[in-house]
Amino acid sequence: MSVSLIIKEETFTVISAYAPHAGLGDAEKKSFWELLDEVVRGCPADHRLIIGGDLNGHIGVEAEGYEGAHGGFGFGPRNEEGRSILEFAIAHKLVVANSFFKKRDAQLATFHSGSRNTQIDFLLLRKGELRTCRDCKVLPALTCSS
Repeated sequence: MSVSLIIKEETFTVISAYAPHAGLGDAEKKSFWELLDEVVRGCPADHRLIIGGDLNGHIGVEAEGYEGAHGGFGFGPRNEEGRSILEFAIAHKLVVANSFFKKRDAQLATFHSGSRNTQIDFLLLRKGELRTCRDCKVLPALTCSS
């Protein structure tokens, strides 16, 4: 989903994305990244771009090899889907904002299943706009259920 907002004199394009989970095939994953690529390329350069979503990948603890997009404060080991996130960010001159702020693990992990915690939700911004982001962390919330 993509929404454009005009706040004062600035236009913000906010994209909410949900990537295919790790168990799905390469065709579904490739289709997702191609569609997101098309949406991002359609965003005018003078718009502030914010991509938030469950990108179903693990970017890992360290920046190693992705210094331009990864701030060095990730969570857990990197996987192939995490490499896709970072390569997408580099291709579009984006940063993974979550990784630029040192946090406790509880403020990094965005998915919990039993004793397993992972970080799969990310906020991506254009490199030049990172300075406008003062903080980025997970806020624990109550689970909604019927």
